[in-house]
Amino acid sequence: MGKSGKRRAPLWARITVVAGVLLLVPSGGGLVAGQALLSRYENKVTDKSLLKDFETPAEAVPPKDLDANIDGAVNLLLVGIDPRDDETAPLADSIVVAHIPADRHSAYLFSMPRDLVVDIPAFKASGTGADTTKINAAMAYGSRLKNGEFSPAQGFQLLAKTVSNRTGIKKFDAGAIVNFGGFKKIVEAMGGVEMVIDMDVKSEHLKPDGSPRDRTPACQGHHNCSRPYTGVQKVYKKSDEPVRLKAWEALDYVRQRYGDGMTDYDRQRHQQQFIKAMAKQAMSRDVVTNPTKLLGVLEAAGDSLTFSGGEHSILDWATELQAVNIDDMVTVKLPGKGLYNGGYQGEQFYPEVDDFFEAVTEERVASFLLDHPEFVNLDG
Repeated sequence: MGKSGKRRAPLWARITVVAGVLLLVPSGGGLVAGQALLSRYENKVTDKSLLKDFETPAEAVPPKDLDANIDGAVNLLLVGIDPRDDETAPLADSIVVAHIPADRHSAYLFSMPRDLVVDIPAFKASGTGADTTKINAAMAYGSRLKNGEFSPAQGFQLLAKTVSNRTGIKKFDAGAIVNFGGFKKIVEAMGGVEMVIDMDVKSEHLKPDGSPRDRTPACQGHHNCSRPYTGVQKVYKKSDEPVRLKAWEALDYVRQRYGDGMTDYDRQRHQQQFIKAMAKQAMSRDVVTNPTKLLGVLEAAGDSLTFSGGEHSILDWATELQAVNIDDMVTVKLPGKGLYNGGYQGEQFYPEVDDFFEAVTEERVASFLLDHPEFVNLDG
């Protein structure tokens, strides 16, 4: 295992917003207690089918010894979804890749824009053909079951293949899906989160008291309007100092992408900043030394998280990543622009993003970012 001689706070990167809370808890003196709690919830959250048949191509990836350590650099795929029910196809609203070098001293997070236009391959399990469309549709395509219902775990497999094809990452070593509804319970159990608000943000969805905004008369009773809301809005004011957000505020803030001068790239940055803030909150003494609060966090995560660690358990991953320093986590921005052809079609990356993906596959991200500091997000 890649280890540091110095004990540092552990890291499990979350997609979209804290899927890895389960792997954040066991640090320092709390490792043994954390292992006991993680063991209790492992069967509840683990679904090994997330990474089933993912290797691309399968013959290019040597089989792993089930008792082998987690060696070398690892790549984790973290996805946030907001499914309404089993009869509605889930869309990948947040797609985050965490690249952790072999030395385990740092981690690099980058997001795939939900509207990124990509080639989605055909998928036998769902009976869907190949298509070129927005990447968030990959999970919806892949999730289709023969009985008319939908499986996010099956959809994750097609999304993973799609992300792999676009980035050149041959395989993901672990993956997680977080249901945004359940995520709110996680933040509530942690007592909220403190983070810097780096720009004025108006909520598209909520009023100042957290209640839903009114819908326009033309958008009542259906979901066919892209921006159906009207009336007073919750506002998150720019602040140079960390602001404590309640659970509903945190979830609302990291989902915003509309407003003056705001794009989906701002939303991606806010989600990545939030991951770091949540990691620090999870590692605070207020959480890890409080059995009641820690148990509440794990209960909430068990209701909202689906995890697959390949051949390795949650405990294996928690132990492996305990040397990663949260303060050394780097959030990466991938520059892009809108794609237009008779109207807005989605997003596309600038050509230099492919150079970054090559650096990821060749395990030289640190040197790439030294040469291209414009790819590094400022945390505010």
